[in-house]
Amino acid sequence: MARKRKTDGRTPRRALWFRTLIAVTACGAAVGGLAAYRTLSDDTATERPVTMEEASRLALSRLNLYQASPVAMTLTATEGGGVVVRVKGVVDYRTHRAVGSYQVTGSSGTSGPATGQLDHGLIVWDTGGLGLAPVPKGDNRPAWQQAEHIPRSGWSARSYTADPLDAGLQLLIELGADRPDNPLLLAQSGARRLERDRIDGRSYDRFAGPRAQGATPGAGPDGGRSPLTYWVDGDGGLRRVTMRMPGLGTPTTVEFSGREGRAKLPEAPWGTG
Repeated sequence: MARKRKTDGRTPRRALWFRTLIAVTACGAAVGGLAAYRTLSDDTATERPVTMEEASRLALSRLNLYQASPVAMTLTATEGGGVVVRVKGVVDYRTHRAVGSYQVTGSSGTSGPATGQLDHGLIVWDTGGLGLAPVPKGDNRPAWQQAEHIPRSGWSARSYTADPLDAGLQLLIELGADRPDNPLLLAQSGARRLERDRIDGRSYDRFAGPRAQGATPGAGPDGGRSPLTYWVDGDGGLRRVTMRMPGLGTPTTVEFSGREGRAKLPEAPWGTG
């Protein structure tokens, strides 16, 4: 993973795109079509519009994530050419900060098809960008504890780019919310129930999120479906999210594994003061 220095440029269009995908405002809700969502059976495995009960659970998932903060997570992004970046860490949705360790694996290009570790280190990120630093030698503590003791000058900080890892980090930091979404608007905006899966012995409904703004139902390679897919349990707990974006190939995946109450997240390394 190249350690690029932070630039002054931001990506307001990208940030707006993420917020449009994962948030549904409570304003201007209409009641038309509500009965149609209520009458659909929960037992069918066929892809269909969400019921209101399902929409309510999906609407609560971001609030539940916020309330559980800080939460442990693993993000996996495929960069192309067989290179995979995996980030394991903790995100706090109350402060919109996250910290973890990253590992880059793939072929070095010098030893044939064999793969191995290409790079590793510490990573911190927030809504504005990310910072990278080497792992302190001989330090086997959790990443959040290691990061506490790295001075600001030890981080290589930069704003987001368009690569798959950065897209996944931006999505991840925006997922939690301090209030539920509007379930009626979720249903009316094209959220769909896809299937039921089991992860670690627990059942989750797999949902396609609301359609991207301007998408036409039934159009495009995915039928106008949202590029975001959510795995939500019976209590509105969010277990997994995948994201597809044009040109990114394999979806970026985020897995949540529960609250990490001990974690203390460091200040963003690009902050002032």
